[in-house]
Amino acid sequence: MAEAYEQFRPGYPGEIVEQVRAYAGQPIRSALEVGAGTGKATRLFAQAGVMVTASEPDAAMLDELRKRVPHVTTLQARFEDLPLAKRFGLVYSAAALHWTRPEGRWSRVAALLRPGGVFANFGGPVRLADPSVERVVQEARAPFLASDEVPSPDGTAPEARLQWPGTELERSEWFVDVQQSVIERRFTMSAADYVGYLSTVSAYLELPAAVQQQVYRHISTVLPATVEISADLMVHLARRREPSSRHEPSVPPTSGHQDLPPRHV
Repeated sequence: MAEAYEQFRPGYPGEIVEQVRAYAGQPIRSALEVGAGTGKATRLFAQAGVMVTASEPDAAMLDELRKRVPHVTTLQARFEDLPLAKRFGLVYSAAALHWTRPEGRWSRVAALLRPGGVFANFGGPVRLADPSVERVVQEARAPFLASDEVPSPDGTAPEARLQWPGTELERSEWFVDVQQSVIERRFTMSAADYVGYLSTVSAYLELPAAVQQQVYRHISTVLPATVEISADLMVHLARRREPSSRHEPSVPPTSGHQDLPPRHV
């Protein structure tokens, strides 16, 4: 699905970098991206002069990233297998953190950050802005799929003040100054591009291939030629706690992870 991700998934606005820099309060020279995909967010930070190491477990996604952002360091690795020998000023993830294991997630992020370094997570669903269009799409989808929403990984209710992963960050002994904000986005897509976007959504990808094609056809028949899209981004920022003279939580050991050197292209 790498080519479909690149073609149909929306990119990210420069406001993301501006928010991260303002929050950091100092220049960010190095960053590690978790689950970089085809590099939609990678190019944003690289173009802003940040030395990005982009990690991604899927070889096809990473190949697409290297075509689009050829001058960054890349690592083919799961988050859980990333080497811990180097620390960064920023660790960030764009719509990929929910694929990581919750066990040890935050101690590992902390181990990849310099004290005082910044963690950033951003993403959000791409939705039809017109309720009447959304309703007919739901009806067309219903025989095959009850919902295509991705539930909160920790079960946080949509109406809660603080959303995931801010909820986990607030409970973590590793992070302070957790902030949450929303960047509103509205744009227009062709019906074909919207169905193309749906073909990258996990709820559809989990269906048998023949069923996928059926549901795409059903949805295509009820869509107008162009659709208005609501694609708000929720941004979470947190700061890696500075060491103190008191007990500091232990980080995961670095042994066993030194056999994954970065690949430079």
